[in-house]
Amino acid sequence: MAETLIQVDLKQSPYENPQVHNRWHPDIPMAVWVNPGDEFKLETYDWTGGAIGNNDSAEDVRDVDLSTVHFLSGPVGVRGAEPGDLLVVDLLDIGARDDSLWGFNGFFSKQNGGGFLTEHFPLAQKSIWDFHGLYTRSRHIPGVNFAGLIHPGLIGCLPDAAMLQAWNSREAELIATDPDRVPGLANPPSAPTAHMGKLQGPARDQAAAEGARTVPPREHGGNCDIKDLSRGSRVFFPVYVEGAGLSVGDLHFSQGDGEITFCGAIEMAGWGHMKVSLIKGGMAKYGIKNPIFKPSPVVPNYKDYLIFEGVSVDEGGRQHYLDVTVAYRQACLNAIEYLKKFGYSGAQAYSILGTAPVQGHISGVVDVPNACATLWLPTEIFDFDINPTAAGPVRMLDGSIDMPVAPDK
Repeated sequence: MAETLIQVDLKQSPYENPQVHNRWHPDIPMAVWVNPGDEFKLETYDWTGGAIGNNDSAEDVRDVDLSTVHFLSGPVGVRGAEPGDLLVVDLLDIGARDDSLWGFNGFFSKQNGGGFLTEHFPLAQKSIWDFHGLYTRSRHIPGVNFAGLIHPGLIGCLPDAAMLQAWNSREAELIATDPDRVPGLANPPSAPTAHMGKLQGPARDQAAAEGARTVPPREHGGNCDIKDLSRGSRVFFPVYVEGAGLSVGDLHFSQGDGEITFCGAIEMAGWGHMKVSLIKGGMAKYGIKNPIFKPSPVVPNYKDYLIFEGVSVDEGGRQHYLDVTVAYRQACLNAIEYLKKFGYSGAQAYSILGTAPVQGHISGVVDVPNACATLWLPTEIFDFDINPTAAGPVRMLDGSIDMPVAPDK
């Protein structure tokens, strides 16, 4: 039986747990050590460390301090791991805690992080999802029920000092191009809310001032939000420091491709069962500078989709050149408008796209000036038929149930 090496108490602040951290820095001490070939389990907080409650108010989403996130379990040191190796991580199993069988999805207000469609949904909103074994439903979004594909939104290894400096420098340069933008272009180090695990004293204070925020994905992995990286996946991580320093958190019960609402999956506390091994010198052997992975063999078995197209022309009619982001945004907006015809509010439709096993595809990037992106919406997740017919859409919802919204302060 695999030993649980890191435990978390959901009633305790993650700042009181020395086996948890919320920044990337090479000086963060290993929380635990394992050997190649070992199996082990790690428990995790939800990514906010318990800041969001199972209730019918979105004020906690509006007011959450995003400089505190993400709370990660680790780092796990692997004996014998050296810079240039590949750390092979098998995600043997992953699940929700028995004492926390629910999750949340939310939109941050534009003033506090925003999201992919923040101009259309500028206020904080939230939906709560209850877990029923493999499936989930939300009291805030009736008419949908789907199987989860639980995965870590965030998993990666510690950077070395040179990589950390490169991250902070290039992101500071980007911020400087428009320092007053709301939401900001990137997130610089923030020492006051840094949690550096076991690191203490003056070394802790210096590392807190330098530690990279965990918000974006980077070369080491990090916050990639890949829904297919689930139980049964194998990940190959570049190693940059002695011991590798593997950390994990931000577990999702389910997510659509893109995690488009930013707080965009069904966020949850949980646990992961892993096994680690090494490929010595693997980075050079295989020319790897970013992680690669083999997907989970376990996927929700949906076979019927409505596929929405989008091209590189924005909401105002402005033409962009092969812009995949603009194209995917248009595909999402087209799907939202479609779902509104069945009685969903725009927010409910947006939340469905962020939480359900929706597929996003880059379908064409060669036919100037328009890239084509597609959003694949599984029809079988709905309690009613959403396919187009000559009779027109049947309005299944009366609007009496909607997601909680919190006005800006």
